[in-house]
Amino acid sequence: MKIAIGNDHAGPDYKHAIVTYLQSEGHDISNFGTDTTDSVDYPDFGHQVATAVDKGIADLGIIICGSGNGIAMSANKHQNVRAALCWMKEIAVLAREHNNANVISIPARYTSQNQALEMVKAFLATDFEGGRHQRRVDKIACH
Repeated sequence: MKIAIGNDHAGPDYKHAIVTYLQSEGHDISNFGTDTTDSVDYPDFGHQVATAVDKGIADLGIIICGSGNGIAMSANKHQNVRAALCWMKEIAVLAREHNNANVISIPARYTSQNQALEMVKAFLATDFEGGRHQRRVDKIACH
């Protein structure tokens, strides 16, 4: 699977742990995030990941910032992106099952690295249920 990942200064350690795991599973990673804790602007990285997902360059995206909110808001400006802010594994599963989320947003300052890895694993392993949820997902994007 092709996965785009991006982060601001709150998430380089999380990104490294996630990328290491994803590569061990054979995924193709596009890294759009910073590798330092020097202050940067989260929209720059959220937009890069969202563009990759929106254009079909990546199958799924992972974005990380301090609260997970700002980077998710940025990513969700892209027409075909459904970025879900997740803080526990169960939310990541529901984001995929019910909302067909194609980007997971992780709040680095409010989750542990282990929680982040568990959320990513669950996000990747979960399929969209479709059915009644498809009608709702079809109403998300502005046309």
